[in-house]
Amino acid sequence: MAERKPLFQFAYRRSPDQDARESAHHGVVIVGAGPVGLSLAIDLAQRGIAVVLLDNSDRIGEGSRGICYAKRTLEVWDRLGVGDPMVEKGVTWRRGKVFRSSDLLYEFDLLPEGGHKRPAFINLQQYHVENLLVGRAAALPGIDLRWRNEVVDIVAHPDGADLRIETPDGPYGLRADWVIACDGVNSTVRKRLNVEFAGEMFDDQFLIADIKMSAELPTERRFWFDPPFHEGRSALMHRQPDDVWRIDLQLGPHADAEREKRPEIVRARLAAMLGHDEFELEWVSVYRFQCRRIRSFVQGRVVFCGDSAHQVSPFGARGGNSGVQDAENLAWKLALVLSDEAPASLIASYDLERGQAADDNIRHSTRSTDFIAPHSAAEARLRDATLALAPHADFAKRMVNSGRLSTASVYDTPLSTADGDVWGGGVPPGAAMQDAILSKGSENLYLTDIVAPRFTLLFAQAVAAPKLSAPIDLVAIATTQGPCAPLRDAQGQFAARYEATPGCGYLLRPDGYVAARFRDATVEGVEAAFGRARGKG
Repeated sequence: MAERKPLFQFAYRRSPDQDARESAHHGVVIVGAGPVGLSLAIDLAQRGIAVVLLDNSDRIGEGSRGICYAKRTLEVWDRLGVGDPMVEKGVTWRRGKVFRSSDLLYEFDLLPEGGHKRPAFINLQQYHVENLLVGRAAALPGIDLRWRNEVVDIVAHPDGADLRIETPDGPYGLRADWVIACDGVNSTVRKRLNVEFAGEMFDDQFLIADIKMSAELPTERRFWFDPPFHEGRSALMHRQPDDVWRIDLQLGPHADAEREKRPEIVRARLAAMLGHDEFELEWVSVYRFQCRRIRSFVQGRVVFCGDSAHQVSPFGARGGNSGVQDAENLAWKLALVLSDEAPASLIASYDLERGQAADDNIRHSTRSTDFIAPHSAAEARLRDATLALAPHADFAKRMVNSGRLSTASVYDTPLSTADGDVWGGGVPPGAAMQDAILSKGSENLYLTDIVAPRFTLLFAQAVAAPKLSAPIDLVAIATTQGPCAPLRDAQGQFAARYEATPGCGYLLRPDGYVAARFRDATVEGVEAAFGRARGKG
């Protein structure tokens, strides 16, 4: 396999901070320009917060790495101005098939209903994701992106942290009020602060390979237990853009990783799977599952996001998606704190909420791993019995676990106002909003596009909307043929998904999570919930 050149490369530029007599002072420094750090930087810049973004490399494209991005993440990227190019470049999919040997056990549809702007998932190589985010960051004046600026040390103090940075021109220092560590699994920030992971590392190893080939295969997720081409193990296959395919093969705990990465060994395994050898190897790696997290994502004025804070197995696409959603959760809270619109204690809710999300992802990931690679003979017998029963019983199909795919987490959080009214459905406080098609005249719009990245009240139009004095955007929606509002629920999706009746209201946070809902949305009730959602309750 020939060594691939970097797909995208960026120039190192000397910063004026490197010539300062004393360490330059910045409000926010983000360490790591991967999908998480870039998404966070863009989000903060769009909220008027200047950031310095440091990365120890100068290139993108050394392996596709993450490839699966969920509907919720795409909605975040819509708000950041990159949703359309992500979907246009990516491969859209919603269906999956699970096999035992050569037999189809069952198939599933991840988004069977209509009325959503974004698909259940796209597959897109991480280097394309990062390049699109870099382009967006370059278009925003509030982001100072510094390539080949490697953080080698950090000293935290009560009101910020001091950073030591190595560059091609030598070292320099920075002082920051807030440091956000988005520097991945091998985070230097985490290591220098002696913050340890806790959790489980699994024994089994997996081969991951990207190959380039032309194939007339459906665009779907395919997972095999005990396939004839890889007996006694599991396999996974995904389509990516540009005729690239991702294949994961279980190797077992005692495999020689260096041997398994040799091109002739990889080609033989893949040829057995595909029935031909008409493909090119693009990238090969071997990995072990890890399900771990740090105790607290907030360490004073240093905050951890993405893989620097938590790790999960790749089956389920929970790692990268969770990291981008970490950034979304943190950005609006940090922006409010820096603009003195919320107390600094609001940042603690980031640790609480995204800690809950990490625990949920680790729980799902651990269960998937235990099913795919059982720890004991007894677990293997139970797994095999479940697979044997699955073609004949729906309850057994539900027990088959080839990776529960990423969805938006639900938060149990003090920022939410508990329901004071009776609801038989809808979107409860602590859950992410649901999309729906609305009409404006002859034009159809998506609710996710209408809602601003600020606090918003979705109001089912009755006689008159509440006159709010708080800085809350009001989106009035006509759900009946009564008094008109600019937006109409012509297809009934908003009414059905939100159990909306005239006069009811949903208060949404800037990240699109429901902070509170009311059968009768009054000024007093909405503004009290608004204060609570900003950490003032």
